[in-house]
Amino acid sequence: MTDPLLDYHNDLPVELSAPDIREYRESNSGVEYIHTMDSGKPGPHVLISAVVHGNELCGAIAADWLLQQAVKPVAGRLSVGFMNVEAYLSYDADHPNRSRWVDEDFNRLWGPGVLADPKRTVTSEVRRARSVQPFLDTVDLLLDIHSMQQPCVPLMMAGMVAKGRHLAAQVGIPSAVITDSGHTEGMRMRDYAAFRDPDSARNALLIECGQHWERSTGNVAKATMVRFLRASNIVEDDFGQDLLKTIPQAPVQAFYEVGETVTVESDAFIFDQPWEGFEHLPKDTLIGRDGSRLITAPFDTTVLIMPSKRLHPGKTAVRLAHPISPKPSGVKTAPQHQRTK
Repeated sequence: MTDPLLDYHNDLPVELSAPDIREYRESNSGVEYIHTMDSGKPGPHVLISAVVHGNELCGAIAADWLLQQAVKPVAGRLSVGFMNVEAYLSYDADHPNRSRWVDEDFNRLWGPGVLADPKRTVTSEVRRARSVQPFLDTVDLLLDIHSMQQPCVPLMMAGMVAKGRHLAAQVGIPSAVITDSGHTEGMRMRDYAAFRDPDSARNALLIECGQHWERSTGNVAKATMVRFLRASNIVEDDFGQDLLKTIPQAPVQAFYEVGETVTVESDAFIFDQPWEGFEHLPKDTLIGRDGSRLITAPFDTTVLIMPSKRLHPGKTAVRLAHPISPKPSGVKTAPQHQRTK
């Protein structure tokens, strides 16, 4: 049965096709749909993660492309994983929103103690997350590939701490990098455990490649993945050179920090305008209403991050960001892995 929260109309063209990933079920990692390639040499364990949300096709396109390359890392270990497989395999282009999850959002389960809670209902997503978690504990660098509800420029979600911004700068694309603390309803996989620890070398990024169904998101996902692998120093320096021509490196990256997350409190939430995301608004601009509560722009330059169509109590309506310097003084930079020649 489709979750009623996902049963809403899609008014945007579906330009992508979902690759068939069933051939990837049997794997060499001990976890279905997660494949790993080991160089046998020192270096980080890098994971490319796709379909944390089953209706986000660009991650599956990128992961499928990478596996088809049969790439062998020159250092460390490379893994490619399809996460919420049950949701993804239910994808229907006529109703593309319904396959986002089966029972609940896979990307809200990664806070301390959540998966170990014996009282938690064992949903499809909890079952899959529990099978993935031990493998995730071995990962040094994670790229989690996503897309967005609304047409918007690609956004790199760099997490809670400065090391995420620094890794995003090494990757070099896209042009907009966001530091934020996620969602009130639960923690994302990219913020799991040591990924959010400022003193750990383990690090993660989440790329929002554009609107879910836009053809360009597949290329953005692949190009970002190639740059991420290059930054991790586990592939040859010229890996994916031809593909990178489709998405040039951003000449200047702009950095933003989410200072306020707007969580829906009532059934009467409404946006003042049909915001798509990444609008830059002056302070005190009316953004929306949650019953009698007015939502206004809190910063001199307030940037809207991914306004949602799922405006149900407890869900994130929008995140409100402001521009920042990419490398604030006094911030400790987590050590980066170097490839052994």
